[in-house]
Amino acid sequence: MKRFIFFGIILSLSLLEISCKKVEAPAAFGPIPTENQMRWQEMEYYAFIHFSLNTYTDQSWGFGNEDVNLFNPTELDARQWARICKEAGMKGIIVTAKHHCGFCLWPSEYTEYSVKNAPWKDGKGDVIRELADACKEYDLKLGIYLSPWDRNHADYGKPEYITYFRNQLTELLTNYGDIFEVWYDGANGGTGYYGGANENRKIDRTTYYDWKNTYKLVRELAAQHSNLERWWRPC
Repeated sequence: MKRFIFFGIILSLSLLEISCKKVEAPAAFGPIPTENQMRWQEMEYYAFIHFSLNTYTDQSWGFGNEDVNLFNPTELDARQWARICKEAGMKGIIVTAKHHCGFCLWPSEYTEYSVKNAPWKDGKGDVIRELADACKEYDLKLGIYLSPWDRNHADYGKPEYITYFRNQLTELLTNYGDIFEVWYDGANGGTGYYGGANENRKIDRTTYYDWKNTYKLVRELAAQHSNLERWWRPC
């Protein structure tokens, strides 16, 4: 009996040694995700909020000439948005800081077409600030949608507009804490108010925005002011 017990102890120790032996991970094969892509995948589930001036005109895309006085939400509660998203198991929120109509949900210093000239909170409101604070309170990440197409701005289609667009990116990625994603889409050019021109403007979306340098700016700002994990380029 003692022999069997001794043999059992030796066998157990041998198996333990084998199980504790370090096993090297297999080498990667084929394309593998980047660290940023892995972090984005781990987000799993988050919200996209489309809220803008055109919410009050029953339009998906505003033309760019909608009256800023229409923007006066009496019961806007960004904490409620964040709370519901958190309770639903989401990990973040992306908000349309500016949609195609050009109206800005933050008091941008580069345009008059923003909440600073709306009656909401006597022009002192800032939807992006309220949502950023709410996301921080509920441990959610904040993402920003900034439409490349702007149907309000007089310089859209001209080189000067790119400076305007990047100035707005700088505001959003500098003043609101960590931003986990910057989101664009492929709606570019067409009819618009354009500062009163009321015309159809065409651009080459593959070259007009100079995406290489725009992305470079986003990355630089992210390194300085936030923890940007991914951005979408227009399709």
